[in-house]
Formats: sequence, C-alpha cells, structure tokens
Amino acid sequence: MTSLDDSDTDALARQLAKIAIEAGQILRRMEHAAIDKRLKDDGTPCTAADLAAEEIIIRRLNLAWPDIPVVAEETASRADTDSYFFLVDPLDGTGDFIRGTGEYSVNIALVKGDRPISAVVAAPALGSVWIAGTRAEMGTIPGDPGEAIAWQPIGTRAAPDNGLVALVSRRHGDHATEACLSTLSIGTRRMASSALKFCLIASGEADIYVRCGPTMEWDTAAGDHILSRAGGRVIGPGGAPLTYGHKDRDYRNGPFAALGDIALAPRLALPVSC
Repeated sequence: MTSLDDSDTDALARQLAKIAIEAGQILRRMEHAAIDKRLKDDGTPCTAADLAAEEIIIRRLNLAWPDIPVVAEETASRADTDSYFFLVDPLDGTGDFIRGTGEYSVNIALVKGDRPISAVVAAPALGSVWIAGTRAEMGTIPGDPGEAIAWQPIGTRAAPDNGLVALVSRRHGDHATEACLSTLSIGTRRMASSALKFCLIASGEADIYVRCGPTMEWDTAAGDHILSRAGGRVIGPGGAPLTYGHKDRDYRNGPFAALGDIALAPRLALPVSC
C-alpha cells in the first residue's frame, strides 16, 4: 500500500517544480546540439533529450517518493498505477524542440485516485514555470539554481460575450475541433504548443483550447490541474472532468476542451471519441 503525505500539495508542487527545472536545464543544454531523432510507433518523434530529461525526472521522483509509481512517456509508458502515481512528459512539444521554437515544456503531475492533486509545467526556453497544489501560481525560472522563485498567483478570466481567444495547435488541426469552435464567437486564434496552452488560459491570456485528436494522459494532467486550480476546467464529452490512470486504454485521452470560464461548456458539443 503506497503512502504519501499530501497534506500540503502546494509544497509538493514546489518540489516538483525543482525537478522540472532541473530537467529543463538538461533540455536547454541539448537544444542546439545535433539532434538524433527517431519516430516511435505512433509516428511522434523522440530524441536523446527526451530520454535524458525523463531519466533525471524518474531518478529524482524515485529518490523523493520511492513507493510512488511513475508513468512516463518514453520509458515507463506501460507502468502500473497505484492509489498515487506520477504522470510525466519530459519533453512535451518535441517537434518544437527540434525546430527551435522554444515552445516546449516539462510536465509532471501527482495523481491521487484518478485526478491530479499537484503539478508543474515548466517552459525552460521561455523562462516560465507554472505550478498548482491547492492554488495556481506562476514564476520566472531563475538563472541561478539556488535562487528562490517569486511565485505569483494566477487566475482565469471571464469569457467575453464576443471575441473569444482560442488557442490552436500548429500541427494538430482536425475537422472535429473546427466544428466545436464554430459554435463559439471566436475573435482570435492564437497558435501555441504543448501544455503551454493550459497555462495561458490559466493565466487569463486566452479562453479556450479544444482538442479532438488523440493525446496522452501525460500530455494533459499537469496542465489540467493548473487550469482547474486557476478557476477554469478541462472537460470531456458531456462536461465531465478528465480522469487519469487508464492503463486499459494505454493512458490515451478522449476529446476534451480546456476552458477559462466554465460558462462556455454548454455551448460545446465534443465528439464522444477521437
């Protein structure tokens, strides 16, 4: 039986932030090196940077919480879960990492049961990090690893009557997503990558992100929790929250919408499956 003191999930989030930032430092050092990539069975790329970041994250998590299983994209994507488990994406946005856009992130979430309770999304190239335990906060990644982060609270905004800001992926558009967005008064479509989309909505910079194509639980868990604690919500078909730990479906998500204002939910019609 796994035990973990989750009485202070904000403190846990800060611990996760340190691990994510350390992994991000590895990614930054490898960012402009010659990239040896391979395509995985699902057609997505993997690089030595993905593996190096995942290795240090798993090592640090196992050192701090040796009894908590880790489900991670590259080397532990078939791991079993427990009452607590970690979901890890060591390099979310590998394509952007390869292209040098800087829009990639390190995502770590601690899940209890089937929902995250503590999480971090770090964007090392952008110098920003978002965390959430009971509250959502944002900070600037310090140049000196020993320097403390000045955390600032963040929150979503109320959806405007017209001119919603929708976040869209550069390479993952699909007809079902477009059909969902067509029911809303979208004023601006802003391209963004990886879990940064959840964090932009959580920070009040955008209103909605719809994804009807396939994603994995490690892609969304950390951003889901940060957005939820900032006042928003991530919903699946029928308006239910996403749940995590579904090894039976290889940790694959269904369609979802990330909303800054839950009042938008009744106006969406997500498909039942991808």
